[in-house]
Amino acid sequence: MSHINKKGNPYIVDVSNKDITERLAIASGEIKFDKETFKKIRSLKTKKGNLEKTAIIAGIMGAKETSRLIPLCHNIPINHINIDIKKNDKKFSLIIESTIKTNANTGVEMEALTAVAISCLTIYDMCKYLNKKIKIQNIKLLSKSGGKSNL
Repeated sequence: MSHINKKGNPYIVDVSNKDITERLAIASGEIKFDKETFKKIRSLKTKKGNLEKTAIIAGIMGAKETSRLIPLCHNIPINHINIDIKKNDKKFSLIIESTIKTNANTGVEMEALTAVAISCLTIYDMCKYLNKKIKIQNIKLLSKSGGKSNL
């Protein structure tokens, strides 16, 4: 395990010898509703406000705070954050996708995943008054580039 030293203690991995390169990560997730709840939020407006804009802002904030939320994650300068929310009318769901970019010596996968998770949690929070059986699912890294490994 990369975050455990020889004594078995946690530590932040030393990335000081890695090259500073442009790094990009894209993550996605889905928030699924039942048919009736989805109909009520189709306009992406709720009594708590604009669902899409609020979730995007929350995701951006989450990405920026990743190193404070995940104990062994590096604090990385972020050059760009984009979050898209698309409706899937056939599955009664919203697909959230985040794209994060940096020029650093370590990647932004955790920031991309955190952005998606926080966006999904915000949508859940704003819609739970309609139905508490909303499902957050399939949060995953879609791609990453820069550094030694690409996905």
